[in-house]
Amino acid sequence: MKLVPLFDKVVLKQLVAEETTKSGIVLPGAAKEKPQQAEVIAVGPGGVIDGKEVTMQVKAGDKVIYSKYSGTEVEIEDEKYVIVKQNDILAVVE
Repeated sequence: MKLVPLFDKVVLKQLVAEETTKSGIVLPGAAKEKPQQAEVIAVGPGGVIDGKEVTMQVKAGDKVIYSKYSGTEVEIEDEKYVIVKQNDILAVVE
């Protein structure tokens, strides 16, 4: 199954969170924070949204940082994805 986002939506797959701190302390599952970094899986076509022309600034394969509490989480074929609006993406990691 393939996810095809509409308008200015972007499908993200969260990157795996670190399980140890920089000092070497192993974090239990409950203490881990939801990662804010993700890989772009699919990008909508953009277009005119609310009367404004929206051009997509990200592409599939980009690593991005997105707003902490944004998006809708979905699970398809045992894979978890987050669907966000493009303006919820804060930066591209190069």
